[in-house]
Amino acid sequence: MTPDTTRRIAQTIATEINAQTPQVTAAVALLDEGATVPFIARYRKEVTGGLDDSQLRLLAERLVYLREMEQRRTAIFGSITEQGKMTDPLALSIAKAVTKAELEDIYLPYKPKRRTKAMIARENGLQPLVDAILADRSADPATLAAGYVTEAIADVKAALEGARDIIAEGLSENASLLGRLREHMKKVARLSAKGIAGKETEGAKFSDYFAHNEAWATAPSHRVLAMLRGRNEGFLTIDLDIDPDAPRGQSPAEQACGAALSAGSKGAADAWLREAASWAWRIKLKTSLTLDLMGEMRDRAEAEAINVFARNLKDLLLAAPAGGKATMGLDPGIRTGVKVAVVDATGKVVATDTVYPFQPKNDLRGAQVAIAQLIGKHKVQLIAIGNGTASRETEKMVADLLAVLPGAEKPVKVIVSEAGASVYSASELAAKEFPDLDVSLRGAVSIARRLQDPLAELVKIEPKSIGVGQYQHDVDQHRLGRSLEAVVEDAVNAVGVDLNTASAPLLARVSGVGAGLAEAIVAHRDANGPFTTRRELLKVARLGPKAFEQAAGFLRIAGGKEPLDASSVHPEAYEVARRITAACGRDIRSLMGDATALQKLDPRQFIDYRFGLPTVKDILSELEKPGRDPRPSFRTATFTEGVNEIRDLKPGMMLEGTVTNVAAFGAFVDVGVHQDGLVHVSQLADRFVKDPHEVVKAGDVVQVRVVEVDAARKRIALTMRKDSADARENARERAADRADKPAPRGKPLPMQAAPHGAAQGNSANPFADALRGKFGK
Repeated sequence: MTPDTTRRIAQTIATEINAQTPQVTAAVALLDEGATVPFIARYRKEVTGGLDDSQLRLLAERLVYLREMEQRRTAIFGSITEQGKMTDPLALSIAKAVTKAELEDIYLPYKPKRRTKAMIARENGLQPLVDAILADRSADPATLAAGYVTEAIADVKAALEGARDIIAEGLSENASLLGRLREHMKKVARLSAKGIAGKETEGAKFSDYFAHNEAWATAPSHRVLAMLRGRNEGFLTIDLDIDPDAPRGQSPAEQACGAALSAGSKGAADAWLREAASWAWRIKLKTSLTLDLMGEMRDRAEAEAINVFARNLKDLLLAAPAGGKATMGLDPGIRTGVKVAVVDATGKVVATDTVYPFQPKNDLRGAQVAIAQLIGKHKVQLIAIGNGTASRETEKMVADLLAVLPGAEKPVKVIVSEAGASVYSASELAAKEFPDLDVSLRGAVSIARRLQDPLAELVKIEPKSIGVGQYQHDVDQHRLGRSLEAVVEDAVNAVGVDLNTASAPLLARVSGVGAGLAEAIVAHRDANGPFTTRRELLKVARLGPKAFEQAAGFLRIAGGKEPLDASSVHPEAYEVARRITAACGRDIRSLMGDATALQKLDPRQFIDYRFGLPTVKDILSELEKPGRDPRPSFRTATFTEGVNEIRDLKPGMMLEGTVTNVAAFGAFVDVGVHQDGLVHVSQLADRFVKDPHEVVKAGDVVQVRVVEVDAARKRIALTMRKDSADARENARERAADRADKPAPRGKPLPMQAAPHGAAQGNSANPFADALRGKFGK
C-alpha cells in the first residue's frame, strides 16, 4: 500500500473517531506490530495521544474495511486498465470513491458479466438504432426500427424492445445516476410489511407488522430485525415503497432516468426514451437498488443489534462479584431433580448431590434435609439458584428451609441465569475440568462459580451462548463473534487476572496470551509452583519478550517478591514508581495505598524521555489503590412475597427487580414471575431518554411499577417513572415498539436475589422441629 493511500486511510479514520491523523498513524503502527487494543489503550497513551479503547476498537474495525476497499480500488483500476478502457476522468472517479458501493457502481459497466439481453441486441445489430434514436429526437422510433428487421429481429416491436434493453443497461450502469437514485430512495423510501393470508394465527407474534409502514431511514433495529425474521419464517412480506402515489412516468426516480437520457423535449423519440427510462426504472433499477437498500438496512440493524449485545455482555462480565465465599449452586429441574454442587471460597468443588423435591418423587423433606446438611457441613454463605425450569419452586423450597434454619448467619440465596451453563457442561473444557463429574452436575458448579466471579466463569462459555442480545441468532455470526470477543478481551484486561489462580480460559483472554500460551502458563505453574514475580513468565515455553510486554501489566501476583507485581503498573515503568517512592522517602509497600502522601506529589517531576504525564498519573493512581477492581460492589434484589406467577401481578404494584437485558427500545426486568417485564424507553425516566443505556445496564437492581399485564400473551409493561396519570396510556401506545414479541432469545445473567428472610409466601415448614432437633437450637 502506497504512502499516499496509508495517509488517506489515517485521515479518514481520524475524522470518524474525532482524533488527529498522527494519533491514528501511531495507533495503526502499533496494531501492525502486533499490539492489542487493551495494551495500547492502557500503556501507550503517550504514543497515541490518549486514544481510549472505544476509539481504538472503531479504529481497528475501520482500518480493516478501508484497507479492503483500497485493495478493491486497486483491483478495479487494474481490471479496467487491462481492458484498455481507462481514461483520466474514469481514473479520477475511481480515486475519489469513498465507499465500496460507489466503487462497484463505477466498475459495473466494465465488470465481466454473463450474456445479457442488451448484449444479444447489440450482436443483432441494434446499437445503431439506439444511436439513431438518440441523435434525432424528432424522428419516429418505429419508422427507424423498420430498417432493422432481419432474420434475427422478427418485427419492429422486437427491434424496439432490443433497443430498450440497450438503453436500460446503459442506465443501470450509469454510476452518477445510480448515486442520485440511491440518495433519493434513502430519503423517501417507506418500509412496508404485510401479513401472509391464511397464516395470521400461526404468526400471531408478528401481528404488529401485518399492516406496517414506516420510513426506511429511521426504522429502528429491533423492528427491522423483527420484520426480517417474520419474512424468513414465512409470515410476512416486506418491500420498499418509493413514491407510490406518483403517476406512472412522473415519479422523481423515473424523471431522473429520463433526464439522464436528456429526454426533455416533445419529440417522438424523446417520448419513447422517457417510456424506456420509466420501464428501466420499474423493471431493473428499482429492483436492484431496493435490494441494495434492503441490504444496507439489514447491515444497519445488525450493527445496532451487535452493539446492544456487546454493551450488555460487557455489563454482565463486569457485574459485581460476590467474592470468595463458600457457595452452593442449584440447577433446578422437576423430573430430573435439582442438581446440587458446593464450591469453597476458591471455587473448588467440595460436594455434589441430586435431590428430588418435585414430581414424581415429591421428596421435599428429604431434599431440604440434604441441602441443610451441606450448608452446615461446608459453612455455605451463598446459594445460587439457576433461573430455568422450576426456578421459583426451588427458590421457595430454599426460602422455607432458610426460614427455619437455626443460627443468625444464614446463607443468602441469589437467582442466577443459567444462560450458557448447559453449553459449558457438555463442552470439552468442562469434561477436562471435571472428568469424573456427571454432565448434569457440571451446570450446578458453573451456576455457583458465576455468582462468586461472573467474569472468571463466563469466559469459559462462547459469548454468543450468553443470551443478552437482541436477535443475536439473526445477525452475521462472524461479525457478532468478532465484536463479542473484543468485549471479553477488554473486560478481562480492565479487571486484571491473578496469575497464580486464573484458569487457562481466563488467561487466554489476557492481552498477548491466547489459548496456547495460557495452557503453557498453567502447565508451568503446575510443574513449578506459583509464580513469585512477573519476570518468571519469561521462563514459560514459547512466551517471549513481545508476549511479555503485552501481557505483564494485566497479570497480578499477590504477595510476591515484587510488590508492584500486584498492581497494574507495567514492569517497564517500575523505575518511575521507584522514583516516586524515593521522593517520598518511603518503602514501596508502606507507600502503596497512602493516598494522602501520593496526592501531594507533582506528577510532572517524574516525566522522562520514555514516560509522559498520562503514564505517571496512571502510576500514581494505581499506587493510591493498588490492584483496584473496577467492578461495583455486590448487591442483590428482593422479590416481593407472594408474587410468584404473572397472574399475581396487578397494575400499580411496586416491585424490586434486576435488569436482565437492555435493548434499543427499553429494558427487560426480572421481577420473579418467570417472565421478564419491559420498561419501554419512554418509561425509564421522567425525562427524554434516547439510549436506554444512559439509565440502566444489565445487572442493575431497580424499582419498577406494574403498568399493564397481559397474561395470555405473557407481556408485562413496567415503568420506572414517578407515578403519573398517563403512564398506563404511554406504555400501551409504545407496546408496538417491542422487539420480538416473546422476550429476546436466551436469558441474561442477572445477579438478583431474595435474601433469606423473604420467603415466597408464609406457609409453615412441616418439619421445622425436625430440623431444629437435627442441627441445634
